[in-house]
Amino acid sequence: MTYDGGIATISGRVSASHRFGPFFLDARIAVGGTAEVYLARPATPAPNLPDRLVVKRLLPHFASDADGRTMFEREARLHAAVTHENVVTVFHAGKDERGEPYLAMEYIDGADGYRVLRRLRQEGELLPIGVAVYVAREVLRALESVHAALDPTSGGSLGIVHRDVSPSNIYLSKDGTVKLGDFGIARSTTRATLRSEAGHVLKGKFAYLAPEQVAGETSDHRADLFSLATVLAEMLLNRPLFPGGGQLAILLAIRDCKIDALTEIKSRLPPGLFEVMQRALSRNPAQRYPDARSFAAALAPFEADKRLAAREISARVRWVKAASSSDKLTAQRDSAAMRAATAARPERLPAIQDAVPPVAVAVPPPLPPRPVAAPEQLEETDLEEEEDDDDDGVKTSEYELLPSHVLKMDGTTLGPWTFARLMEALATGQIDPGDRVDFVGRGFRAAEEIDEFARFFPAPGATTSQLQGPGTPDLSDQIGPKTMLETLMLVLAQNETGVLFVERSEGDGLGGPPPSRSGRKELYFVEGKLHHVASSNASELLGEYLVRRGKLEREELDLALAVLPRYSGRMGDTLISMGLVGPVDIFRAIREQGRDRVADLFLWRGGTLTFYRGHTAPHVEFPLDLELPALMLAGLETAKPGDAILAEHRDDLDRILGPSSRDDLSSFEGLTWPPAIAAVLDLVRRPVTLREVLQTAARGGTLSPGDVLRAAEVLFAAGLIAWK
Repeated sequence: MTYDGGIATISGRVSASHRFGPFFLDARIAVGGTAEVYLARPATPAPNLPDRLVVKRLLPHFASDADGRTMFEREARLHAAVTHENVVTVFHAGKDERGEPYLAMEYIDGADGYRVLRRLRQEGELLPIGVAVYVAREVLRALESVHAALDPTSGGSLGIVHRDVSPSNIYLSKDGTVKLGDFGIARSTTRATLRSEAGHVLKGKFAYLAPEQVAGETSDHRADLFSLATVLAEMLLNRPLFPGGGQLAILLAIRDCKIDALTEIKSRLPPGLFEVMQRALSRNPAQRYPDARSFAAALAPFEADKRLAAREISARVRWVKAASSSDKLTAQRDSAAMRAATAARPERLPAIQDAVPPVAVAVPPPLPPRPVAAPEQLEETDLEEEEDDDDDGVKTSEYELLPSHVLKMDGTTLGPWTFARLMEALATGQIDPGDRVDFVGRGFRAAEEIDEFARFFPAPGATTSQLQGPGTPDLSDQIGPKTMLETLMLVLAQNETGVLFVERSEGDGLGGPPPSRSGRKELYFVEGKLHHVASSNASELLGEYLVRRGKLEREELDLALAVLPRYSGRMGDTLISMGLVGPVDIFRAIREQGRDRVADLFLWRGGTLTFYRGHTAPHVEFPLDLELPALMLAGLETAKPGDAILAEHRDDLDRILGPSSRDDLSSFEGLTWPPAIAAVLDLVRRPVTLREVLQTAARGGTLSPGDVLRAAEVLFAAGLIAWK
């Protein structure tokens, strides 16, 4: 394992050699969020150990933590199960005399892929295509071994998924070899003790995640293949495949598989290579290469001669290490000069200013201190993202934050409002086009003419965001669980693009929790998928949603609201930049928030819904792109939780149901139904009683009676099954 010259190297942090278990630890060469890495040597000569190796051990405050030890031991178990020339070798996994776990691993004298790519980028050079393909195929050989690893006890497949295939985990040595390392977040899909990911926080470098990982969906070994294809694309492009103006933008580009950058260089790639990459980067895992071997075979025609490729890698690694040493020497000299200048004339040094000037707002009391790692204790991924990510979403120019006022078209005046309150009003539709706003003391202007508000209003020519809608609706009905289900099914069946307005006043019936008893929502659809949901309910804003979900403390939200102007009122960017919530968690929360806003409508027992075909949403920075069948199930689960739905169907248990005889169901051909719906559809391929369907599902052990009945209701609404 190499850290020399890598981004996690802690230069100058060399301690006196000391004994640890069966090793002498000579120098600490890297430290991460939970563990530290030492250059080491055996305390006594051992035939199965080299004279120079790497020892990884837990940081002191994790060594006594049960969860930390479990995760470390899992890494050791999975990594040690893989033996391959392209995988960093684990020589020994054990515990010292105090029971502290450690890993003894191969030391590779070289540089990681991140360092090599960064140096190439700095110098404006490209890795030859054949060499880039060679590196990718060597990593695919490693992944083939990883994915095929067997349990040494039972002999069965471990089903290991690496989950962190990224440039900084691809090690290139001075002799030109390529190795995959770091199984810190790997998991087994088959061993019961390792299978659960409940509560797991995805820690892989998010720019290299697969779409299904970003969306929080089930992932398998094909996610590793997508990640490797992303790394290969970066080698071909000399820049990341999924760039963006902020971390959420990168995650969106991954979710939607926007490979425009590769398309732009198609003409300079060997014929056929673009098509191989296009398949490897498919959004749907089923459309990718099924395994590492088949992906490697598809890349084989584009690979350089192995000896020439190894020679090129060796030369590049030496070039990078030489440059790194020179940079370190320059940095040391500069640091020494600065220290000397400080000692001689401290009064002549410029005052250090904050990156963002302070905002003139009342800031809540400081939060209780959280344990924060010292700078040298940043994870390798943290350091990498700090260097590479340009946070274009941060607005560094500030206003003098005077209160804002609103003059409604009917003459009503609102305010004075803080910046956060104004953003809430915009997000919940309290300000309409035509209303005039004195925005932080700038003077009154029409709301839609203020640049900072553009994302809250329709683009020119699009539909109004007024709830009454643009003209005569194409559909109008009373709101209720059944009508919501039928309306969503209509949008799905006809692949509709349009907007659904749902409104309810306090007196429109009972039912649902207090936040659901009044208000309005706007649901925008694009080609049969949910694109965006706007709500007039302030409790459904992102910050409040995260607090309710336990992802954010109330004090943290108050602090984020205080600095919201720095990020143009974008709560997601604010929370990410402050380090309060991770980008992947924000990404998933926004999608889950959209789902829950729709599911909440299934609780409404009164009000109206109107649908306008062909109308588009205002500018949306985060298109949800949510499948409607999953939303229907979520809505029914909200309205009829658990197995309570059984009471509704008790009289139907002995009725016969079967496939529909309708001949107008072609619109559902090729649609991928959620697993519960697909399973029930398969159980009703022939006439059968509802009781038999429930009994068969129960024997399968994966679906509860409630799951079956909710899936059946969706299929009834689709017209795919019917009572006989």
